[in-house]
Amino acid sequence: MGGVSVRENGIYARVKRVLDLFFSFILLFLLALPMLIIWIAVRIDSEGGGIFRQERIGRDGKPFVCYKFRTMYQSAPHNCPSARLDCPQRYITRVGRVLRRTSLDELPQLYNVLLGDMSLVGPRPLIAEEREVHRMRAENGSYRLRPGITGLSQISGRDTVTDSVKAELDGRYLAEFGLMQDIRILGATFGKVITGEGIERKK
Repeated sequence: MGGVSVRENGIYARVKRVLDLFFSFILLFLLALPMLIIWIAVRIDSEGGGIFRQERIGRDGKPFVCYKFRTMYQSAPHNCPSARLDCPQRYITRVGRVLRRTSLDELPQLYNVLLGDMSLVGPRPLIAEEREVHRMRAENGSYRLRPGITGLSQISGRDTVTDSVKAELDGRYLAEFGLMQDIRILGATFGKVITGEGIERKK
């Protein structure tokens, strides 16, 4: 793997994990009822479970099971990013459109944070098939970090940025690893969620 920021192995790396545990636990407690309502809505809206489980690549290139609210029909391709489908809208459920627009489908990943698979902020976890991005991430060393629920690519164009730009942003996040950067990303994420900016809508 490529080089890594000295700060990535410093005090903040340990503090970050403590903050992840604290805030993910609090958020799961506060959002338990809304998440239950979402789960029921997903189950009523279409056939299938309320939670979608998919293997993603995490820290040090190791796979883990990532949790999301299901937003697509059971017939949708399982290991293909929706942005790469010819017509993703035909696979997305009615409730799924709302969840994707508001990013509420990501809430179960708070459990991944508790487990230690993810962080609140970091490079977004990808499926194994996205080999080119994995190669670029390995080169810039960003797999030394836990993947995040949100990150630089989420606030810099999200679905509309290219793979090379995503990898570049991951490397920049690593190079500038620190508390202030995470605070800026979390703050910007709320704005993106409200506006829905960067979510690709293919017909």
